[in-house]
Amino acid sequence: MLRLDILTVVPESLEGFLQTSIPGRAQQKGLVEIHLHNLRDYSTNNYKQVDDYPYGGGAGMVMMIEPIVACIEKLQTERSYDELIYMCPDGETLNQKTANTLSLKGNLLILCGHYKGVDERVRDHFITREISIGDYVLSGGELAAAVLSDAIIRLIPGVISDEESALSDSFQDDLLAPPVYTRPQEFRGWKVPDVLLSGHAKNVDDWRYDQAVERTKLRRPDLLE
Repeated sequence: MLRLDILTVVPESLEGFLQTSIPGRAQQKGLVEIHLHNLRDYSTNNYKQVDDYPYGGGAGMVMMIEPIVACIEKLQTERSYDELIYMCPDGETLNQKTANTLSLKGNLLILCGHYKGVDERVRDHFITREISIGDYVLSGGELAAAVLSDAIIRLIPGVISDEESALSDSFQDDLLAPPVYTRPQEFRGWKVPDVLLSGHAKNVDDWRYDQAVERTKLRRPDLLE
């Protein structure tokens, strides 16, 4: 079973998402455990402060090292982690291969950045992997952690009732997924391709593969390099 421990200063921003849809069902089935840890609980400050001004001056605030390390080290006394992941704009860009790899792990710790980021010493001495979900900046790493969690959880056997569905998603074979159709067979004169109605499994598979290649050439040629 996969266990995710997510460290954040705003756990309420993740609670709703992680209790619904696929992440919620995965937990109900006992396939995944997700635990949110409020870093303010680890602050020794009377005001539960977790951020401070950066040394050297400059705009913005920085997440303090002490609450983060206190939380990490407490959790490490209870279990070993396969990866300690920091969600940040300058990390490696998340892709399907990364999600596939992480879905095979047992225990993952995810640290959500906030403000201008975390004290660099956290990254130097505790973090084993840094992941970004794109070349843009969010108010905090919580949305990025939700994206990563969902991408991982849906790959765990038994989470999705039709496991083949996850294996045929875009990027699994370095191809984008082919077009998909459902009822009605015709709408406003727009028809479903005949091959999908033929009942001939090999022809359908060949059509889908060809469509996937063509769509990838058109929209993401970099994936074919």
